Amino acid sequence: MATTQTTDSTAPPKERIGIIYLIKKLYHYIVDGLDRTGWITYKFTIPKRFVSPLPYLGFLTFFCFLILGVSGALLMLYYTPSLTGAWLSVQFINNKIPYGEIVRNIHYEASNAMVFLALAHMYYNYFSGRFKIRNEIIWVTGILFGTITVLEAFTGYDIILNTRAVLAVSIGAGLNYSAPVLGPLLVHTLFGQGFSDFILRVYALHIFIVPVLMIILALVHFPRILTFDLPVVSAVFGIILVVGGMYPVSLGIQYTPTTNVGYTLPEWYFTGLYGFLRTFMPKFIAGILLPTLFILMFAVIPFVDKNRKFSWKDRPFFTALGIASIGQILLTTYWGFYINEKAPNPTSALFIDPVQLFGAMILVAALCYVGTYAFLRRIATKGGGKAARGKKPTQVNFLTAKWATIVIVAMLAFQVFLNANLGLMVFGVIKGFPNIEMFDLGAVVLVFAGMYHVYRTTRAA
Repeated sequence: MATTQTTDSTAPPKERIGIIYLIKKLYHYIVDGLDRTGWITYKFTIPKRFVSPLPYLGFLTFFCFLILGVSGALLMLYYTPSLTGAWLSVQFINNKIPYGEIVRNIHYEASNAMVFLALAHMYYNYFSGRFKIRNEIIWVTGILFGTITVLEAFTGYDIILNTRAVLAVSIGAGLNYSAPVLGPLLVHTLFGQGFSDFILRVYALHIFIVPVLMIILALVHFPRILTFDLPVVSAVFGIILVVGGMYPVSLGIQYTPTTNVGYTLPEWYFTGLYGFLRTFMPKFIAGILLPTLFILMFAVIPFVDKNRKFSWKDRPFFTALGIASIGQILLTTYWGFYINEKAPNPTSALFIDPVQLFGAMILVAALCYVGTYAFLRRIATKGGGKAARGKKPTQVNFLTAKWATIVIVAMLAFQVFLNANLGLMVFGVIKGFPNIEMFDLGAVVLVFAGMYHVYRTTRAA
């Protein structure tokens, strides 16, 4: 009797057994599970060729926020939010924890990058008119997000409790006391029984309350399609590492009641405000009213600029207004850094003549506004930009496949050279030179970004 061999039709074929099959099953399982959640509404596009990073500066800002979250979580493991332990715990992170100074430098430089990218993101959307594509809520939440970003950075360097932090705390407390009704209440809420309460409460603001508000605003502000361009994202992270290696963050001087604070300046994004306060005008006007008017000026733009023109060339009034505001930021930032070292006493050294400051502000605003407005009117009169209107930009490939290969090989050789020095970098960390390792690692990441971009360009050609 012949025996027939039966086959199980349900048995998976050989090609379905393996790591690739398991990865696909896991991918579909996760996607199907997320299908009914809000996260699935966000879709990431990965460009196959170079696109300008300007339209997705918002995502790069959020990328810095993610870096801050990861590095901040690592710092939390060793930070002590107390009056006596705050500065000492940061010193312990710097000097005793392996790679602690590197993590702290990444955290610091990422906060600077986030503030800068948020400001650049706002101005790009302002000049390009992209805020007209979506509703006003998107723009207003973006303004709030940027303002809260600065507040988050402010609470971050307050909790170190060095002389610079105490200066910032004293300025912040003075400003809030000058504000009517809610100002003094906010100061009493934050300080409680004194500095010991203040450190713990500001720490809670920095690691939980403010980040939660930022996440909520991001969920409202973000578009549904996000651009993840690996070379640009890598370049941003590489720049953070390189700048952190070149300019490592200082620990500062531990604050004690007998410490002489001397001449100390806030971060660059606060020096404009600091310049206003050094005119010795009423604190409410210099420190609250003027910055609030600046924020409100941008917040109301979607409600005022209602025409259908998007290009900055077609909106001379608002373009001139934006250029004038940039001029004001640069001017006040410069004045905030200025210290008269020849003055006979600290008060005179920090004093800024309000007539000179506000006179320079009026002059710069007038020059920026009139110059920009006249330039755009001249372009409009000559019909400039009309010929190029409607044409799609074409991507020019400057490298042939041969030269692209040469460039990639050269970059790869440079990568090998840097990685061959990893032993030297580790030696530098052991000997107290973590900035060397941080700089070299940043260079590696930047070279990787360049290699990926060159490879992508040749593939898209």
